[in-house]
Amino acid sequence: MKTILKDLATALLVTAVLTILLCGAYPAAVWAAGQALFPAKANGSLVVGADGTVRGSTLLAQNFSSDKYFQPRPSAAGTGYDATSSGGTNFGPTSQKLSDSIKAAVKAYRDSNGLAADAAVPADAVTSSASGLDPHISPENAQIQAARVAKARALPLEKVTALVTAATEGRDLGILGEAGVNVLRLNLALDAISPAAGK
Repeated sequence: MKTILKDLATALLVTAVLTILLCGAYPAAVWAAGQALFPAKANGSLVVGADGTVRGSTLLAQNFSSDKYFQPRPSAAGTGYDATSSGGTNFGPTSQKLSDSIKAAVKAYRDSNGLAADAAVPADAVTSSASGLDPHISPENAQIQAARVAKARALPLEKVTALVTAATEGRDLGILGEAGVNVLRLNLALDAISPAAGK
């Protein structure tokens, strides 16, 4: 009987110590390190506008539908750009639904950007990412959209393309991934030189 009570006491003590360490001390240490070393990233990489309000996160896409703004990749997350329902379409390469949706997106992209019926369209302009929340578009996609944005805002095209160039982020460490343009940052830079109402 003494052995059982001793083993039970040991088990309870180990459980209590591990609970304190793994459910209290460790998470608190990780939180403190994050706040001390990279607070912006630890708090969601939030973007704050000139008026002090949070405009979004550089990690999550949001819908910009007005011609006065650069538009992100299409989203299949929930009803679109829903961070609580992150996900892709899950359609396979032989899916007729995928083929039809891409054809419709290509036509809509060409129409909204004034492109010829046979003009090449960047893949990221008509396909959603696996998360549906990719905050970046390709530099090619942004450069194509620049003409529409410049016209809608009555700005010189050169000024808008210069913003795209300035907002283009290179590959990580110079070799990883592809160059991209963060749509939220680009649109906020656009608003800084030419404010526009509505998204």
